[in-house]
Formats: sequence, structure tokens, C-alpha cells
Amino acid sequence: MSETLSVMSTGFITSMSLIIAIGAQNAFVLAQGIRKRFNLVIAVTCCTVDTVLIFCGIAGMGILISSSPILMWLIAIFGGVFLSMYGLRSLISVFSEQKLIAESEGIKTLGKAFAVTLSITLLNPHVYLDTVVLIGSVGGQYVGLERWLFAVGAALASVVWFFSLSFGAAKLAPIFERPISWRVLDMFVCGMMWTIAYSLWTLVIEQYPF
Repeated sequence: MSETLSVMSTGFITSMSLIIAIGAQNAFVLAQGIRKRFNLVIAVTCCTVDTVLIFCGIAGMGILISSSPILMWLIAIFGGVFLSMYGLRSLISVFSEQKLIAESEGIKTLGKAFAVTLSITLLNPHVYLDTVVLIGSVGGQYVGLERWLFAVGAALASVVWFFSLSFGAAKLAPIFERPISWRVLDMFVCGMMWTIAYSLWTLVIEQYPF
């Protein structure tokens, strides 16, 4: 029993250390969590995708991803375009004169919430490097049942983090009753999106495969 908990704890800590870093996905989850819109579907989508990728990495897909530079290059292009446009959308919101109210701003439909969350999650090569390659590599050192216990612990970290971030952010809502607070948040989201997009465009240029 102690050995089981030890392996799961290692997976949990390894995964948590990778996903808590501020990035495009976390910035998006935070912003929507404050708006109290579609918290559940966003949290479920993020941790479900992470879980699938973690188990794929443990199963050996990490080797395939890391050995396919063209695949990573194409993902980087799509990710760079998407994050650049989303960052621009946030920047436009900063200078918008309309009243910024948590209940009326942001994503309006369940389908769009799911689609945008999925796009921000999957169109970022860093997601694959963290979940599939890095976690897959660490978990791959275990054998048999322990390997899958490690994966369970890693996936549990994703569940804990995204549900805590999505629903915990709602407690900040009173602060965002003032328009200036939303402008600062939108600037933060824009900065994060463009920072990640810049790193992706750099990857595209440096690793041009043709």
C-alpha cells in the first residue's frame, strides 16, 4: 500500500510541477473562472485532455511525438496563429469602451467554451512536451502496474489543479466589478498568449523542416 501511494505521489508531484506554470491555458482558465462562465466544462475538458495525453505518453506515444519534427512544426504553426489571434482579441477588449461585467463578457455558448478550451490546449506543442514526452519519460521508468499508478497520480494532479483554478478564480469576482480590473486581466491574458505565440513562431523558424 505504501509503495502504491509512493508511486502515485511521484506522478502527482511530477505532473503538478509542470502544469502550475503560468501559461496560455492557465491564463484562459483563470479568466473564464473569474467570469463564472462554463467553469465545469472548461475544467473537465482541460483535465480530460491531460489525462488522455498522460496515458498516451505512458503507453509510449512520447517516443513518436518527439521523433516527428514535422508534426511538432505543424502544431506550432497552428498554435502560433490561434494564440496570436486570441491575444489580439484580448488586447482589443482592453481598449473597448463598453461596460465590462463578468456575467456578460467572455464566451457565450457551451459549444464555443469547449471548442476554445480544446484549441488552446491542443494547439500548443508545450502541452505534448509536458504530458506526453516528459511525464511519459518519467513514468516509463516504472514497469507493470506501477507505470499506470504513476499515470493515475499524474492525471489526478491535473484534475485537482484545473478544478481548483476554474472554480477558485470565481472568488476573485468582487475585485472585477470595476472595469479597470478587467482591463488589467485582458492585458495579462494578451501578454501570455503572445508570449507563447512568440515561442511557437521562433520554433517554426528555427526548425523549418524543408
